[in-house]
Amino acid sequence: MKNEIVKRRIIVLGVLVLLVTLAVLGAGCTTPAATNESQITTTPGAVQKVEVYHFHRTQQCYSCRTVGAYAEETVKTYFAPELESGRVVFGHINIEEPENKALVDQYGPTGPSLWIGVYDKDGFHKEENVNVWYKIGDKEAYLAYLKDVVDKRLAGDLS
Repeated sequence: MKNEIVKRRIIVLGVLVLLVTLAVLGAGCTTPAATNESQITTTPGAVQKVEVYHFHRTQQCYSCRTVGAYAEETVKTYFAPELESGRVVFGHINIEEPENKALVDQYGPTGPSLWIGVYDKDGFHKEENVNVWYKIGDKEAYLAYLKDVVDKRLAGDLS
């Protein structure tokens, strides 16, 4: 009788070890593959316009205001000629205001967020950039990061 209990415990322990091992090995397969340069979508000269919108509510916390302020500074500092020509557009959009309904419907923000829209020969492409939230503690890193993203979009790189 005692031998049967020991055997059952060993089997249960073996099954648990097997399940944990499979879970650990399976978790490694969920990370995205490294970007291959040949996979990057680039169509030089095909971008007509890039829009950078800071969507927010009427009441904004420090982080929300910072995301918007840094985005505006990035666009005004590095893309002044494009802003003037209309090739780059920037705006703070209050999602609670009825007059912004069309833009909110087009982009689909559900709360405070930074969205980038690209108009090219294939139409309209939008993306929410969540990475900016992790950079608000380092203004220079934020500005450099967003400048790089907007530069890529202007060049037709939608990756």
